[in-house]
Amino acid sequence: MYFIALATDYDGTLAHEGIVAEKTLAALERFKKSGRKLILVTGRELPDLKRVFPEVAIFDKVVAENGALVYTPASEEERAISPPPAPEFVAKLRKRGVKPLSVGRSIVATWEPHQVTVLEVIKKLGLELEIIFNKGAVMILPSGINKATGLTAALQDLRLSPHNVVGVGDAENDHAFLRACGFSVAVDNALAAVKDTADLVTRGARGKGVEELIAKVVERDRELVPSRDGILLGSDTGKEVYLSPTDTVLIAGSSGIGKSTLATALTERFVERKFQFCIFDPEGDYDGLEGAVRLGDGSNAPTKTQLLDLLEKPDNNLVVNGLALRVNERPDFFADLLPGLGSLRFRTARPHWLIIDEAHHLLPKRRDDTPMVLAMELPGTILITVHPDAISTDALRLVTAVIALGPKAKKVIKTFCRETGTEPPKNLPSPKDERVLFWRPQAHKKPAMVEAIEPRQSLKRHSRKYAEGQLDEKGSFYFRGPDNAMNLRAHNLMIFAQIAEGIDDKTWEHHLRAGDYSEWFRHQIRDKELARETAEAEKDKALSAQESRNHVLDAVRRRYTAPATAPKE
Repeated sequence: MYFIALATDYDGTLAHEGIVAEKTLAALERFKKSGRKLILVTGRELPDLKRVFPEVAIFDKVVAENGALVYTPASEEERAISPPPAPEFVAKLRKRGVKPLSVGRSIVATWEPHQVTVLEVIKKLGLELEIIFNKGAVMILPSGINKATGLTAALQDLRLSPHNVVGVGDAENDHAFLRACGFSVAVDNALAAVKDTADLVTRGARGKGVEELIAKVVERDRELVPSRDGILLGSDTGKEVYLSPTDTVLIAGSSGIGKSTLATALTERFVERKFQFCIFDPEGDYDGLEGAVRLGDGSNAPTKTQLLDLLEKPDNNLVVNGLALRVNERPDFFADLLPGLGSLRFRTARPHWLIIDEAHHLLPKRRDDTPMVLAMELPGTILITVHPDAISTDALRLVTAVIALGPKAKKVIKTFCRETGTEPPKNLPSPKDERVLFWRPQAHKKPAMVEAIEPRQSLKRHSRKYAEGQLDEKGSFYFRGPDNAMNLRAHNLMIFAQIAEGIDDKTWEHHLRAGDYSEWFRHQIRDKELARETAEAEKDKALSAQESRNHVLDAVRRRYTAPATAPKE
């Protein structure tokens, strides 16, 4: 499910002349039974609402007094989110003959044409109050309090994102909360101004319109996701190309071609749009990613409990660092985690986006339980790999968009088609000028040549892997000395630095003058700048053993072992 909650106005939307029809109540029950939440958003005061609508307990949350009060029917807890009206203000209105006059926990309400008097009293007393109109009703509340602020407070209690809420209303005071919802609806009897800004206008009026809407959400949930929720991928000859929050995306291409760079750019769009994301990062590619919290490092593996606890809060974005997990441990870790993630997504539709880097490690082809693990489907998921043919075929069959990068882009699409049994597109173009091939297999159109978005931040690929991780035997550095008298293995840069500090000068200089350090940095660590700076020390015969050692180790620590900066709030 993408839409997890329905936020509905009461008078003129859910109710007609204060009464909710039996068929409308039955529709609300159907919505609840689908596993979704109900939120009532009304200008009425709570005692009055309970009097006219005794079935209010069907709702998970009630936003009353036009946003000033949040009520939880299950516990009967009431929480005012704005201060009570000033007694002097109420007294002045009564003295000026404003009738009828209703005073709630925070709201003060009357009817037109008393708004003129109300405004005069507000100005005379110098109060920070706003007047909100609703089909002849005049509501006075503290500045900034409206149905949208009340809905925001209710969603925070429920730990839901506004993206996953359908809102329905009919009048002026509904504008604010409808704009805050992921999908806005006006019932047929709504004011023209409300209809003009809604994503959908129902055929039916009031309760019948709500019944119609509920049927649409329950039966056609993902079809209702508005195009504005799309994430910009780039442009194709001036036309913008977007990914949908319901897409399962494959990003594939040869090593070092820009897959992580593109994923980083997409996360920046997620942050801008307040979509929660979680990255599974086996190789430490996303260490230091802005707007995200890192869980795990080269020494400490992340745990399922930590991950799910952090994701419970909609504002938390995560980078799950798997450097402490061996390659053969990663599929089990991910398989153990997916059911919990599936449960969280069923309840909250969050995280909105999962990014699975090195997907061939986490969802490998040769794994018996992958079909069971993937039974939930993977909407809002990005699979990143160098080897699409090594990913579970069941996972590939869920893909709705393929992004192929680099000189092997055509091969990526052909491999995908072969693995999934999909008819390959004809006359595949070759990407030019760092463009990517973008293809929707179900659309039966040829791939587009897309100029992809660029990230504003720059991440150092695999920095944590090389600093703290476990390089294999072939990739490690070995201190052996001039006579092969020792065989000290450094499987990462931190161990390299520790051993380098402890070995004798003769051993250090043996590898230094042979150019072994710069060679390792260039070909195994893949850091040309570090290799260049080290080569300078290797060639400088004037440096003593200690001076050259300091020069090289300072260069390593500057790049890899300095403390990471905290993510931005």
